[in-house]
Parts: sequence; structure tokens; C-alpha cells
Amino acid sequence: MKLLRRETNPKYQGRPEDTMYGPGRLLVYGTQHILTMYGGVIAPPIIIGGAAHLKASDVALLVTAGLFISGLATLLQTLGVGPVGSRLPIVQGVSFASVSTMVSIASKDGVRPVLGAIIVAGIIGVIASTYFAKVVRFFPAVVTGSIITVIGASLLPTAFTWCMGGNSGAKDFGDPGNIGLAGITLLIIVLISRLFQGAISRLSILIGMAIGTLLAIVTGRADFSGVKHADIVALPQILHFGSPTFQIGAIISMTIVIFVIMTETTADILAIGEIVGTEVDDKRVAAGLRADMAATTVAPFFGSFPASAFAQNVGLVALTGIKSRFAVATGGGVLVLLGLMPVVGAVIAGIPFPVLGGAGIILFGSVTASGIRALARVDYGNGLNLVIVSVAFGFGLIPVGMPTFWDKFPDWFQVIMNSGISSAAISAVVLNIFFNEWKWGNKPGASVFAERENRVEQFGDRLEDDIPTASRSRDRRD
Repeated sequence: MKLLRRETNPKYQGRPEDTMYGPGRLLVYGTQHILTMYGGVIAPPIIIGGAAHLKASDVALLVTAGLFISGLATLLQTLGVGPVGSRLPIVQGVSFASVSTMVSIASKDGVRPVLGAIIVAGIIGVIASTYFAKVVRFFPAVVTGSIITVIGASLLPTAFTWCMGGNSGAKDFGDPGNIGLAGITLLIIVLISRLFQGAISRLSILIGMAIGTLLAIVTGRADFSGVKHADIVALPQILHFGSPTFQIGAIISMTIVIFVIMTETTADILAIGEIVGTEVDDKRVAAGLRADMAATTVAPFFGSFPASAFAQNVGLVALTGIKSRFAVATGGGVLVLLGLMPVVGAVIAGIPFPVLGGAGIILFGSVTASGIRALARVDYGNGLNLVIVSVAFGFGLIPVGMPTFWDKFPDWFQVIMNSGISSAAISAVVLNIFFNEWKWGNKPGASVFAERENRVEQFGDRLEDDIPTASRSRDRRD
């Protein structure tokens, strides 16, 4: 088929992320990204709408708004406008990191204070983006590798829940039929990846999910009844839930969440740079964070919530090798259309959770593999970097292995530490500064974990090699 033929003369031959494909392939690759993250986009609005005791039609509006804003945010992030947008193949969506905080607020006072808190926190995030990006120098390979690995490990429980049916309260949750459907979907993806080459192999996720959904329909495990009740076209409504209200406590809590989201997005930007093989300096991180926070600030006016980079799509880039930001931008356009066409969104929403789970296992696992690849470049000779990785893993996996670990601590502390990604990032950055940046007292063989005497590695694989500043990038081009 012409659609699947190899591109021999891409329009852009500079940076890997600037590769351009034909319209058909852009649409297919972009749609694959959207199908991968669709469940993650619609889940937070459904959860928050339930906590706020909204009626079904209002929850549907939250879902539609989430799709619309996610699409606009993805376009802004991939294509960029001036100093806003990283221009990397990053998919933006409604952040899971903010769900617990928003549920806590919405269950007491409804949606309006949630929206007000997001607006204020988003503005703070936009202002802080330029300065926050300076922490890039504290993210050498030993730090980024630890964070990326924890990102994948933190996402895997979500994939397992999807494999079991998605709803822990359902009677068929954990049913062998659900897990079997997830296993078949995973097997199809693996077989296509092994038996085919080129474009077909790169579409393994999309093909696997399509076949898995067809099997679910045949076995009665798919429900598309919502399609007949959905409008064909519906424009997004501005301030449907009324004017936002501003509560100090909600604003403080949401601001903490925003900094957690910025930490996660920074890690995702660095991760995608690692996977794509392109330079990511402090200015590029700042541009990506501005897109993140700009979308977050605007989202409440449409009835949506904070936006962040989606780690599962980082995994898809690693798995398929499709590095084009224009493919992801096309996916962003698809999201915008889904936000304007609820009937199409209802069809995609009919994809069963076990099918998503089967695809999620390999996607989230590939994120972990990318982190391990980054860690393979770290010098462990003195043992201190081994300590950094060990502690970061330990803190990052606490919320996964023991979700109630921090329950007795203050709410603001729980918001930070119950995110395995942010807790891993904080511990890895602090220890890297203590061990590698703070040179006083460093001696060969200082760590009990040392296997041989060697000089303590500074900056992991060194900042100027892994994450060059904008000025050095210009010097290289000149």
C-alpha cells in the first residue's frame, strides 16, 4: 500500500524530530499516539466529576473539554509559538498527578474552586518556567536515568489495572477473560513487531489494539452503547460550570501539584530528548514548561484540568522509532477534532480497558527500558552514583509498593511524595548535588559500595555532553 511505503525523501533532514512524512502516514502515526493515551485523558474528568457529584451530561462535558485542551496543548508543545513549546514529539494530556488533590477539593466544594485554583497555580507555573528550567544542569544521566526508570515502573500498575478490567468495583474485575484479552493484545503486538518490518512493525500498537477490540466485540466484552447518545458536533462551552472561585487552601495545594507536574514534564522532556537523540538545553526545557503551564492556565475556562506530558507516549516513540514531532502534532489535531465531535470520542471510548492494558504493558515497560539504557552510561566505579540510583528507586517506588506510606504526614507533603516521579526526582537531584556537585571531601573509594578506586563522576555523563546549554548549542552550530 502506498500509505505504508518507506519515506525515501523526507522534507526535513536536520534534527531527528523534524522528519516529515506524507499526510497518510502522519495521520496513522498520530492516531496511534491518541489511541495510546486516550484512556489516560478521559479517566481524570470521570473521577473528578464523580467526586463533585456531577450529572452524566456534565461529566461528558468534562471529558470533551479534556480532549479539546489536550489537543491544543499538544499542538502548542510540538509546533511551538515563539518561546512557547519544546518542538519535540511530546503528547500533552490531563495530568494524573493532580487527580487526588482535585478530588479532595471537589468532594467538599464542587468544581468551581478546583478551576480557580488551577488558574492561579498555572499563572505561577508560567512565571516560574524560565527559572525552573535552570534545574536542568542538575539532571545528568544518573538522575534522568533514575527518574525515567521510575516513570515506567510507576505507570505499570495502571496497565495491570486496565488488564483486569479497569474498574475495581466491577464483578468481572480480574476475570480471566479480561486478562486473557489483554494477553492476546500484547501477544499480537509482539508478533507484529517480530514478524514484520518497517511501517507495519511501527504500527504494531495500533494494529494490536484494533484486533483486540474486534475480539472484545465478538466475545461481548466491548460496550459501544454510548455512541447512540452522543452528539455529532458540539462546540466547547466557556465557563459552563460558572465563574471560578478562589480559595487560599485550594490554591496552595494546587500550586504544589503544579511544581510536581513541572518536575514530571521536565523529566519527560529530557527523556524524549534522550530517545530521539536531539539536544535539549535549558531554554528548550523552559519553552516546553511554558507550553505546559499556558495550557494549564487556559484549561479551566473550558472546564478542563492541568495538562502535562504523557509518559506512555514517550514510550511509544521509543518503541516505534517514529521521532517526528509533526506526527504527534497530527495526533494533537485528531484530539481537537475528538473534542469537537463527541460521537467519535464515544467510539474510541468503547475500546475495552483490557485492550489498553495489553498495550500499556509494553509501552510503560519501554519507558523503563529507556531509563535503564540511560543508566548504563553512568560510571559506578566509586559507588556513589550507585547510592543515588538506589535511594531514588527506593523513594520513587514507595507509592507503588505501599500507597499508604505517607498517610500520616501533612497533606502538602503527601501531594509531593505520593508521586513516585517527583519523590524520585527530588531524592536523585539532592544526592547528586551532595555527592557530585559538592566536591569538598570527595575521595576515591569513599563509598562502601565502591568496587574499585576511581574519581567520583561529576555530573553523571557531564552536563556539557548530555544537556548542553543554549549558548554552547549555538557555538556548535557556528
